[in-house]
Amino acid sequence: MIRATVAHIDLEALAHNYRAVLAYLAARAGASAPRVMAVVKANAYGHGAVPVARALERAGAGMLACADIEEAMTLREGGVTCRILVFGALSLTDLDGVFTHDLTPSVSSPMAARAVQEAAASRGVRLRYHLKIDTGMNRLGFRHDNLNRMLPEVLAAPNLELEAVYTHFGTADLPGHDLFRQQCGRFSVALAQLHALGGRPAWLHAANSAATLAAPDMWLGAVRPGLLLYGVTPPGFGAQLALQPVMGLHSRIVAVQGVRPGEPIGYGAHSVASTPRSVAVIPAGYADGLDRRLAGRGQVLVRGRRAPIVGSVCMDMIMVDITGLTAVPGDEVVGGQGEHVGEA
Repeated sequence: MIRATVAHIDLEALAHNYRAVLAYLAARAGASAPRVMAVVKANAYGHGAVPVARALERAGAGMLACADIEEAMTLREGGVTCRILVFGALSLTDLDGVFTHDLTPSVSSPMAARAVQEAAASRGVRLRYHLKIDTGMNRLGFRHDNLNRMLPEVLAAPNLELEAVYTHFGTADLPGHDLFRQQCGRFSVALAQLHALGGRPAWLHAANSAATLAAPDMWLGAVRPGLLLYGVTPPGFGAQLALQPVMGLHSRIVAVQGVRPGEPIGYGAHSVASTPRSVAVIPAGYADGLDRRLAGRGQVLVRGRRAPIVGSVCMDMIMVDITGLTAVPGDEVVGGQGEHVGEA
């Protein structure tokens, strides 16, 4: 017996969104439009890393980005052939995958640079890498205000070739936040310092999905969309691109309950019926990725009509109010990526 709750991934919608990002950039920058580095970390945002990566590659993506070496190796073993950038901190004890699977590492610390240099030298190869600058997020990267001391050794490494430099914005999805422009300014200063030290990257990148929409001046040589590819526009940016949802959650009603006035629904008794209600039980919950904050806010579609989630989001069930709808066990329930509709 197959469980009623399944996630449907529309790879055609994914390819459409990739092309929509390209068109958006071209319409505003013409021939100088940046390249698109498609982000597929964390199992392609839960959409399935290998099929998503292969679909993006078919759509024309020339470079992907993921979180760690293991993720990148999975993509290679799944048949992905385009270039892959590894964002995360490198495992300093096992760098074999970088070489055996033709990966592009990020170098974000002197220790990582030494480890990668040693590994490349032992194999007699010269390895392209991307240098990460920390401009204020305080996560990974060389501090923007300490480059003169830290970078000379990295730039002098004989087996390492600086291909690109990048940073990551901490508040690009918060329009008007001071840190965003501070980071932009710090990155510009850092690049000047790098140039003075002899660093000559072929290209630069900084913009995630939010910065792609908010700051064309930070498109640089490439943008790194993640959410946009999966059909999600960061909150506060409106519908600037004609995106299509890539994931849809489908299930079926397994029970219909009558609830009398004054009776609670679900854990915590947070929802209490004020009038007679008809409630449908759906076998999908936070174990399936539904955010518990959807309780009292989210909606699903039952027979094409919106039905609000009532009561708490349980581990493997939700309850939705179908009062006034003719719905019975076995009816399909659909959630998608949208405003409070199945935002799993």
